[in-house]
Amino acid sequence: MSGRPEPLWPLFADLTGLDGIGPKSAQALEAAGIETPRDLLFTLPYSGIDRHLRDSVIAAELPGVATVEAMIGNHRPAARRGGAYRVEADDARTRFQVVFFHGGGEYIKRMLPTGQRRILSGRVELFDGVPQMVHPEHMLRPEEADQLPGFEPVYPLTGNITQKLMTRAMTDALTRLPDLPEWIDTVQKSSEGWPDWDAALRAAHAPEGQKDLAPTAPARARLAYDELMAHQLTLALARAKRRRAPGIVSEGDGHLRDRVLAALPYSPTGAQTLAIREIAEDMSKPQRMNRLLQGDVGSGKTLVAFMALLTAVEAGGQGVMMAPTEILARQHLEGLQPLAESAGVVLDLLTGRDKGAERKAKLAALARGDIQILVGTHAVFQADVAFHDLRLAIIDEQHRFGVRQRMELGKKGVGADVLVMTATPIPRSLALAQYGDMDVSVLDEKPPGRKPVKTALISNERMDEVVDHLRRAIAEGRQAYWVCPLVEESESSDLVAAEARFQHLRAALGEGGVGLVHGQLPPAEKDAAMARFVAGETAVLVATTVIEVGVNVPNASIMVIERAESFGLAQLHQLRGRVGRGEAASTCLLMYQPPLSETGMKRLTTLRETEDGFRIAEVDLEMRGAGDVIGVAQSGLPRFRVADLERQAALMSVAQSDARRLLAEDPDLTGPRGQAARLLLWLMRQDEAIRLIGVG
Repeated sequence: MSGRPEPLWPLFADLTGLDGIGPKSAQALEAAGIETPRDLLFTLPYSGIDRHLRDSVIAAELPGVATVEAMIGNHRPAARRGGAYRVEADDARTRFQVVFFHGGGEYIKRMLPTGQRRILSGRVELFDGVPQMVHPEHMLRPEEADQLPGFEPVYPLTGNITQKLMTRAMTDALTRLPDLPEWIDTVQKSSEGWPDWDAALRAAHAPEGQKDLAPTAPARARLAYDELMAHQLTLALARAKRRRAPGIVSEGDGHLRDRVLAALPYSPTGAQTLAIREIAEDMSKPQRMNRLLQGDVGSGKTLVAFMALLTAVEAGGQGVMMAPTEILARQHLEGLQPLAESAGVVLDLLTGRDKGAERKAKLAALARGDIQILVGTHAVFQADVAFHDLRLAIIDEQHRFGVRQRMELGKKGVGADVLVMTATPIPRSLALAQYGDMDVSVLDEKPPGRKPVKTALISNERMDEVVDHLRRAIAEGRQAYWVCPLVEESESSDLVAAEARFQHLRAALGEGGVGLVHGQLPPAEKDAAMARFVAGETAVLVATTVIEVGVNVPNASIMVIERAESFGLAQLHQLRGRVGRGEAASTCLLMYQPPLSETGMKRLTTLRETEDGFRIAEVDLEMRGAGDVIGVAQSGLPRFRVADLERQAALMSVAQSDARRLLAEDPDLTGPRGQAARLLLWLMRQDEAIRLIGVG
């Protein structure tokens, strides 16, 4: 895009200008997402090889890499085609062999002339007591010793790119570093002992040992921070822009909320009370609210959301609650109905199913303000839907919505406050990466009355026992979910597994008592099958993971998850949260296919030992890494080249407060540090942010 500041031009030039990079190599690098010298420079070595000179190969830990100066002795060419070509060599303490397979004799004689000294570096193994160095990686004259770093960085490679080529290109790219002003707060930089940006890059590419490869090494921490800072600046700019947009002051007198609290059979938890207060305070301000309500399964988000909707109604306006699917919208309606009755407010539902006269009547009532709270699917976004006075929009299950979609919602306009609810506990570092443009309320207590779910691990060799257990439970009037494994990536194979299990269970438990839902069913049939289960007409619901989010059947007290080791931790936790919602003691049976891998075992035992979604999310993050935990593709989570969200989580929150502070002091980024921050945004390809500040 136009407008990139001139000092950065060399970093965004063609790769083919770099030493050793021709069109073919450039193509291989581009396939790996390395398109410019800047991308190459941010591709840091992931390990290193110790190439310090030793007096003898036997001084190294064998088998291992050794670097020695040796006198080259006799050559023994291969006796037959494809055999080994051997060269004798003597270091200060021992004689060893340098071995080549399929090497040209002329080349080897030229590189290792008998009677001359050479520095040799490569992997050495003992073979029948004789040390052998096979295909040395470096063969240098003694006067060329300074070409070999004592600790050689090892880069991630792609295609036909070799370490030698990476090193050559990188050395050239490092000569192009511009002198850039400092964008990190000076106090923070000195207290962390971080180097300047260009010095950090040079140091990161010239590690002197393993400790320099750790995320905590000052050069690496600084470069990671630059990435996180650019990302948080983008989010902070989005937040600031939204906050500048005029909002509506919605202040209620509490009379409706008091009615609901009086009608509740229990008191809200401390976490619920705090969240209700934070939301009401946001709504009473002239800026638009943009808050995330993050709660674990069963932490009582519905009550908090409804209190926010009532605040909008008390203030004389309307509220809307949006769910990703029709089934969930209907469920919200059912969950909110009793609360609405105790408050005496008008609640209605709008989905894609509303057609013709009925839809017209609803839209008219909405435009008149007769419907005070609307529950719906994305059908609420359609052009003909107009509110009388919309004050609050609540979006459920937000991970289908990235920062961009939140901006779209803002454009729908009318200054309405926005509250987003997610039932997926996310570790704090990821919450900041994904929702850094929002303010966050967390529900981390369970309301009274939620019974713990007993979780057990069972090998699928005991399938018959599980079916017998189900038969007894059904006889007592209980209901159960049976979740089928995630087979490969294709929906059709999931389907085959689900169909087979459905037939098996029908044969074992009786025709009428077993239902089936899966991703291939038309929505109407899916809803009908779910409705039969909700009504108790079917006792067992066989499902692929379509039941994961939000389905509420209090009578269902057994969850069987087949091949549980094929699911992610967060997903298993969500599925387990479908039971334990009623009076009966609930169980979750995790069936696995032995033998379990070590990670499979860790996942399943973590679930057995804790129901704390935030703890589970932390373990998930340690085990899988950030991109997998929230699915990078749909989360809007950036792909960081240097920053490691698992090991550098603490830097993320520093970056967030720093970015917000910088914008508070210099909203247009025109001061000296603001100008430097603009360069950082260009450097980190934060195009979204650059548009927000209207640069260029």
